[in-house]
Amino acid sequence: MKINQAFTILQRAGGIRAARIITQNNDKLSRLRVFFICRALRRGVPVAKIIHQKWFYGLSFYTNRHTLDPRPDTETLVAAVISDAPAHPRILDLGTGTGCILISLVKNISGASGLGVDVSRGALRVARKNIARHVPGRVSVLRRSYHCADIPTTPFDVIVSNPPYIARGDSRVDAGAMHDPKGALYAGDDGYAEYAVIAKNARHWLKPAGKIYLEIGDGMADRVRAIFQEALWRFVRAERDLAGITRVLVFER
Repeated sequence: MKINQAFTILQRAGGIRAARIITQNNDKLSRLRVFFICRALRRGVPVAKIIHQKWFYGLSFYTNRHTLDPRPDTETLVAAVISDAPAHPRILDLGTGTGCILISLVKNISGASGLGVDVSRGALRVARKNIARHVPGRVSVLRRSYHCADIPTTPFDVIVSNPPYIARGDSRVDAGAMHDPKGALYAGDDGYAEYAVIAKNARHWLKPAGKIYLEIGDGMADRVRAIFQEALWRFVRAERDLAGITRVLVFER
């Protein structure tokens, strides 16, 4: 099928933006491929899940059903770390998913290296694929839950995390998120459960002068700050995303 024909059909199924992204860098698409893509678009599958690619912080990342797609809001987290990272930092990424946060940091901070941990075997396969593409030899991954304090090769200079923070039953979840892994999205009945776990355990993995950077959801700043301060962390600052929403909190030991 000629690409202009495919574009017209895809536009009807998913809109002009989706059609443009899917057809770029393609000379032609088979009729069968266009049929399956249209069916996925009508089911609300995000374009990134269809083409297995999402751009984040200037880099292209592989993504699939085992991982959250990298989101622009999370670039606020990366920028916050880069703005005050120490020299040659060792970085721990809790719940690494695609590895986009850790890889972007190591790619942009001179001498940085890191470890990403995740409980999902599928997510770790995705992360390894992205590591091999962008920062081979500088980042490793480990199948481990941050609910367990036993993470080897510590301590770290920096800890980063974009943990699950959506409450079960939250009506604000968009249709695209229905195709994301539930374990990477939902955190108990109120969305704060994972922050309490991290506040308790992260002290075991951080150097005395180290900092932890956390992505949070809209309206969660006050309670997450209280959770960490109750666990004897010192609040450093908050960062807003491009929409003006408080998106990142920074704490130190």
